Amino acid sequence: MEKKQIGFELTIFESINELSQSEQELLQAAEQAQKNAYAPYSNFQVGAAVLLENGEIVIGSNQENASYPSGLCAERVAVFQAGARYPGVAIKILAVTAGSKDHVVNSPAAPCGNCRQSIMEYEQNQKTPIVILLKAEKGPVFKCSSMADILPLAFNSSFLGDS
Repeated sequence: MEKKQIGFELTIFESINELSQSEQELLQAAEQAQKNAYAPYSNFQVGAAVLLENGEIVIGSNQENASYPSGLCAERVAVFQAGARYPGVAIKILAVTAGSKDHVVNSPAAPCGNCRQSIMEYEQNQKTPIVILLKAEKGPVFKCSSMADILPLAFNSSFLGDS
């Protein structure tokens, strides 16, 4: 038997002002996108902004539906839109912001499992890490170096026979 510990390094910033100018602008784009969230059921609004290798910024917001599984998270809206509009262009950074109409959100919300899996496939296909920035209404900003950090042992095409 062998035991291994899998972990990752998370950088925590007290304020958005500690980030680079481009990272601040990306988080601001995510906050703007968050305002367009359609979240009448949860009142939990999420915005996402993707910075592409070509300098383009693509945004997304969560889109709920009365048939809950039919909705889509902000992260996947932004990433899928980037893939559709700019096929083959690598994603450098994904910024995600979250807030609620019901209460103050004090801690960044990380992507759900479906989003992690979807983003991970983009990261694997482009063979470069996607930096993740996470911010709530109040509190710190989290920065992860790669989606692989927050989704260890990810499922990928190699399990399907596509090495």
